[in-house]
Amino acid sequence: MATLSQWFAGARPRTLPAAIAPVVVGTAAAAANRDVEEGTKGAQLGLALLALLVSCCLQIGVNYANDYSDGIRGTDEERVGPVRLVGQNLANPENVKLLAFTFFGLGAFFGFALVALSQAWILLPIGALAVLAAWRYTGGDNPYGYRGLGEVYVFVFFGLVATLGTQYAQIGAITVVGVLGAVGVGALASAILVANNLRDIPSDTQSGKTTLAVRLGEARTRRLYVGLFGVTVVCTLLMAFWHPWAPVALIGLLVAGPGIRAVRSGARGRALVPALASTGLAELLWAVVLVVPLAR
Repeated sequence: MATLSQWFAGARPRTLPAAIAPVVVGTAAAAANRDVEEGTKGAQLGLALLALLVSCCLQIGVNYANDYSDGIRGTDEERVGPVRLVGQNLANPENVKLLAFTFFGLGAFFGFALVALSQAWILLPIGALAVLAAWRYTGGDNPYGYRGLGEVYVFVFFGLVATLGTQYAQIGAITVVGVLGAVGVGALASAILVANNLRDIPSDTQSGKTTLAVRLGEARTRRLYVGLFGVTVVCTLLMAFWHPWAPVALIGLLVAGPGIRAVRSGARGRALVPALASTGLAELLWAVVLVVPLAR
């Protein structure tokens, strides 16, 4: 029987920056839209809070869902990293699955409240698709996470959808700055998964889980990881055309230095675990610092 601390670890709280950062960026982009003279709307913190709850619930839900699906397939037995409730026989698989759908349900509840209050009804089917995609990542008969599409899911839903959905719910529009922010945050969220899958190449290859890292191989996966940071840098610099001080957000990426060096130096296994943490922290810091030039 899993302990409370193991259930908490199974939620993988270190992945939450990937859920928080897009909401922060989307809210900052909404704030940047405010113009008193023209009467345009800006950030609405109540709606931002609901968007944050949706994003965090989906993130935790997909973490438990991955634990369940990978565990029953036997792909979690030899992994390095956080606790695996099912793979390590710590919890009943059905209880893990139930907890996953509980968080999906909470995310749907908060999402409906967000849509009802903002009247952004277009977000309702998009939210439903996000929940379905979260489950199908490693669940179902033909999970796309086993076909090298996990990074695409993360980029789309924890980059574009979460960021632009947050902005649209607050101001009823999507701006160029919002799109640049969504691409930037999506690239960093994808980099977290790239580092994770780089670490798991040996076990994933052995278990038949064909992630993008398995397809690309170590060398190209390491280059992809660094390249995703480059995407965020370019997006941040482009924001300077509208907000000259936007590049100060690049300061937040400095904390990723140790992780980038580890990936580039050929680190493997447990030596890559710090890269995941530093990448998540860099994503969150980049988003938080970006608030200053966009909302001023």
